[in-house]
Amino acid sequence: MITTTDLRKVYRSHGREVTALDGVDLHVREGEVYGVVGRSGAGKSSLIRCVNLLERPTSGTVTVDGLDLTALGGRGVRAGRELRRARSRIGMVFQHFNLLSSRTVQDNVELPLEILGLTRAARARRARELLDLVGLFDKAGAYPAQLSGGQKQRVGIARALAGEPKVLLSDEATSALDPQTTRSILTLLRDLNRRLGLTVLLITHEMDVVKTVCDSAALMRGGRVAESGTVAELLATPGSQLARELFPVGGAASTPHDTVVDVTFHGDTAAQPVISQLARTYNVDVSILGAAMDTVGGRQIGRMRIQLPGAYEENVVPVGFLRERGLQVEHVVQAAPEHVAQAAAEQKETVR
Repeated sequence: MITTTDLRKVYRSHGREVTALDGVDLHVREGEVYGVVGRSGAGKSSLIRCVNLLERPTSGTVTVDGLDLTALGGRGVRAGRELRRARSRIGMVFQHFNLLSSRTVQDNVELPLEILGLTRAARARRARELLDLVGLFDKAGAYPAQLSGGQKQRVGIARALAGEPKVLLSDEATSALDPQTTRSILTLLRDLNRRLGLTVLLITHEMDVVKTVCDSAALMRGGRVAESGTVAELLATPGSQLARELFPVGGAASTPHDTVVDVTFHGDTAAQPVISQLARTYNVDVSILGAAMDTVGGRQIGRMRIQLPGAYEENVVPVGFLRERGLQVEHVVQAAPEHVAQAAAEQKETVR
């Protein structure tokens, strides 16, 4: 549904160039919720603004629902008209709501329909349907100043759906909300995705957002996609950076001669007493150094860091036991004490 190919965006100011996107390849399948996560400055917002050509890419292509939007980005009346028509099929939800304070809730939702040229009666009917869909039917006559943050964002979502888009873009839509309101908005987005068949591309820096609603995700760093895939695939990929950030586990071995492994549980294995079975079967002392468990896409997924006595070569059979039961096992190489001390000293010197 959404594909970017070798997408680049370079900002130029006062003779300087800043590369926000550096060859981004992204593929979002029809009907899925796709999260793009990364720290500030990673290029997330530039990416989503290039997807609907609010920002014109420096190079590369953007295809939405089989239509190459970058080919419509030229100059002239016809190019502008075709691009506006294509954008009408792409809804956009913003971080700071962007509601008009002088308009009522219903009038805010009607705004894009007014631009599309619908009659007053048709606009009012569609706006009331959308407000009912997002749970704000009784707030149609209220003004934005009378609403909570979560209610304002629901109005923003209703407005984004006014043109019956196939694609919904969300740029940090929950970052200005408290945790409880965030959960309600994410639940609404997932519900709309399922009921309307919407393809949702959302930008976030919050890992909980990815865990709560996303089918697939991409991790961005320095204007590039560091890794991408379905959440289940990423959790099962050895060394996945996104998996480590989604389910962070810590803990160091009590002695440098023992083995530390990270074990990923998903599907049916998350409910099985695999670690206790390992301890009984091989009469081995297993120490749990850290663990994280959550529900992703209706399925329990988690990671656990455990310590086994002896070197890794001595634990090939116990590790094999875990893998035979469908678990992803990754050997964690522990830094030697002197290396840890040296790294700490270097960090301290850098701070100075």
